[in-house]
Amino acid sequence: MLIIFTEQSPYKHRAKLLAIGWTLLIFILCFLPGNELPDIRIPFIDKWAHIILFGVFSFLWMCGNPTRKTIFLLIIFGLSVFVGWMVEYIQGHYVEGRTQDNMDTLADSVGGLIGIVLFVVLYNIANKKLNGSQR
Repeated sequence: MLIIFTEQSPYKHRAKLLAIGWTLLIFILCFLPGNELPDIRIPFIDKWAHIILFGVFSFLWMCGNPTRKTIFLLIIFGLSVFVGWMVEYIQGHYVEGRTQDNMDTLADSVGGLIGIVLFVVLYNIANKKLNGSQR
């Protein structure tokens, strides 16, 4: 199962499709009008939701192109930050009952970073185990 996190992964195409689907889900959920959202009274639930959404976002995009190259890691992180900012901007200017919240953008960025770090850790474990078993 660890082959998912290697450059030889046969699941790259599936991971890219999942990443595209997840990205669309982010847009759908974030562009719902404010009056259609459930009223949940858990402290910081909104921030945790953003961290999870963007953590999975960056993790899936990394699985679609499993590499540890610094430039790709920076691109995915930059994409997480940009998409998070863009979602917040659109919410604040074009979605009824929603506001732009820079702390949500920060949570998106933190989530994106967590997803990348988790992928890199699994990538290192997978490559160490697979290279160790080939000796």
